[in-house]
Amino acid sequence: MTDATELPFDLPAVARKKLTVDFDGGNQSSDAGVLLLRAAEQKISIVAAMAAALPDRRDPTRVRHRLHEIIAARVFGICCGYEDGIDHDALRHDPALKMAVGRCPETGADLASQSTISRFENAPTKKDAARLAGALVDHFAAHATPGHRDVFDIDDTFNAAHGGQQLSFWNAHHDERGFASMHIYHASTGLPVATILRPAKTPSGAEVRTVIKHLTKRIWKTWRRANIVWRGDSHYGRSEAMDWCDDNGTGYIFGLAGNAALDREVAGISQHLRFWHAWSNEPKMRCYTSFWYRAGSWSRARRVIARIEVSLQPGPTPTHPDGCRQEVDVRYVVTSLEGDAERLYEGVYCQRGQAENLIKLHKAQLSSDRTSCTSAVANQIRSMLTTAAFWLMHTVRAAIPPGHALAKAEFNTLRLKLMKVAVRVVEYGSRIRAHLPASMAEKTLFRSLALGLTPMG
Repeated sequence: MTDATELPFDLPAVARKKLTVDFDGGNQSSDAGVLLLRAAEQKISIVAAMAAALPDRRDPTRVRHRLHEIIAARVFGICCGYEDGIDHDALRHDPALKMAVGRCPETGADLASQSTISRFENAPTKKDAARLAGALVDHFAAHATPGHRDVFDIDDTFNAAHGGQQLSFWNAHHDERGFASMHIYHASTGLPVATILRPAKTPSGAEVRTVIKHLTKRIWKTWRRANIVWRGDSHYGRSEAMDWCDDNGTGYIFGLAGNAALDREVAGISQHLRFWHAWSNEPKMRCYTSFWYRAGSWSRARRVIARIEVSLQPGPTPTHPDGCRQEVDVRYVVTSLEGDAERLYEGVYCQRGQAENLIKLHKAQLSSDRTSCTSAVANQIRSMLTTAAFWLMHTVRAAIPPGHALAKAEFNTLRLKLMKVAVRVVEYGSRIRAHLPASMAEKTLFRSLALGLTPMG
């Protein structure tokens, strides 16, 4: 095939000098940051772990793209903002991506196209997907260090469906069909442990128990009975899950929906707080208490913590348009943990809000909601590919010095500052040279990251 060469063209003059644009700049890429992702992969080997977990049922004599290369190209593309497999019809020629995958930028064969990537995503069976999910959990346990108490956040997020897809379910809150993918993160490191595709409905007690049981036992294989605590909202505070945790020495702290019986337990404290709030000049007042409570569906009594807040809210009336009313708000959590009620509520339970930020990184900035395959297994594979991309971006960010402005940056910011950088690639007989712009804003950081992430030897 003959490559068409675009003719030069002129643009308006700059400072009275003629401006001509051509396409003779050489073999270039706009994603030099994949070299950092390549170094991060060499450090943590998550793509290698995924490739080792999946069987390759293709005819070895006809394979042109190894599993490791397909997964690496797809994951690196997600990190650089290419969320769809069809993007690889153009990316397969990209010199920087070819180098990151392990092929020479000019003499090396092109990477996998969209059709090859689509066949890869649809090839695994349910057992293959389960094996891959287990490999990601094992990878987390091998690279994270257990602490005195390790909190795992479990939450879900809505992904809209695109047509007749397996497992999609009508969700009245979002007024459309979709999925409620379950995300699990390690609280102290912010690392993803698992993502599970599931219908867009509230999880049952048996489902929550199954997830918690299997993940806990899998992590314990490496961490040897670490002190694990599960944290989630009221969707996950199911009696089946709490029974398993109580019987197996695992901690938990879950949200608990209020009811009349719980409200009666705190009625006296609420009235007392309302009285003191009325006498004070404070806009709101809080207090905390704990008590033992057994719901009808529970097998035993459990500790419940109540956060009681009294505040002034706008309450206009015809005679007092600027009037306010006193309002009482009570929130409950159920926990197996010991300690001060305020510390457990504010210092432990409320910190689960960070998991929602991690889900936003996963979903909005790595496109974990691109679950548009017909097959549920293929969509589960896609979710795990975005999880691998999360690992690589997290590894790059963790290597940035703490005092640097990008040390706590979101993934989109890292992508703009470090990934989306032009590079001219020249391949010689015995070496490859990548020319980055002399005007690159973060060239010092780029150099230190590339050298710091690359394994020695």
